[in-house]
Amino acid sequence: MDAATTAVVLIEYQNDFVTPGGALHDAVAGVMASTGMLANTAATASRARAAGAVIVHCPIEFAAGYGEISSHPYGILAGVVASNAFVKGSWGARIADEVAPAAADIITEGKRGLDAFASTNLDFILRSKGIRTVALGGFLTNCCVESTMRSAYERGYDVITLTDCVAATSAAEHENAITFDYPMFSRPMTGEGFIAALTGTGPVPDSSRGYTAG
Repeated sequence: MDAATTAVVLIEYQNDFVTPGGALHDAVAGVMASTGMLANTAATASRARAAGAVIVHCPIEFAAGYGEISSHPYGILAGVVASNAFVKGSWGARIADEVAPAAADIITEGKRGLDAFASTNLDFILRSKGIRTVALGGFLTNCCVESTMRSAYERGYDVITLTDCVAATSAAEHENAITFDYPMFSRPMTGEGFIAALTGTGPVPDSSRGYTAG
C-alpha cells in the first residue's frame, strides 16, 4: 500500500451523529461507545495524514425543508427528515471537532443520499489525485459506509473498510455488515491494521475478518 495513492474517506462525522445533543446521536451512541470508533477514527486519520495519505470528508447536508429529496421520503431518509437532521448551516451538520478537517484535507460537496459517490465530486477528486486505495469510516456501518464501499468496489478502487471506525444504530446491524457484507466488497481491517499496512510496520492485517493477525 502506497500512502501517496491512498485516501481515507470519512463519511458523515457530523454533530447530528457524533455529538451528544445531535439529532441522531442517541441512535448510534451505544455502538460508538462499544467500538471506540470516534477516538479510533481521529487517531487513524491523524496517522494516515502524517504518512502522506489524502483525507477526504464526506458530510451530508440538506437545505431547510429538504427540497432536494422526495416530498414523501421513506426508509433512512424519512428518519433524517423526521429528526430534522443535517440541515445546511446548522450546528448538527457541522463536522465534529474530534475529526475536524486539517488545512490540507478535502471536503466533498453535494451528498444527499447514501452513496458518497452518487451526487458528489468524490470520484473526480480521487482520480485527479491518482488515488487507487480508499479506506472508509463513518456512519452508518450498514448504510452510507456500505453503499460507498460497494460503489468504490465497482469503480475499481482497492477498498478497505475500517471496522473499528464505523457505527450503526444497533450492534446486530453493525456486526452483520462487517461479518457478511464487508468481506464481499472490501478488505476489512481495524484502524491499527490499516496504518500498519500503510506504513509497512507491525503485523500484517488479516483482511478476511478485519482483525490483526500475529
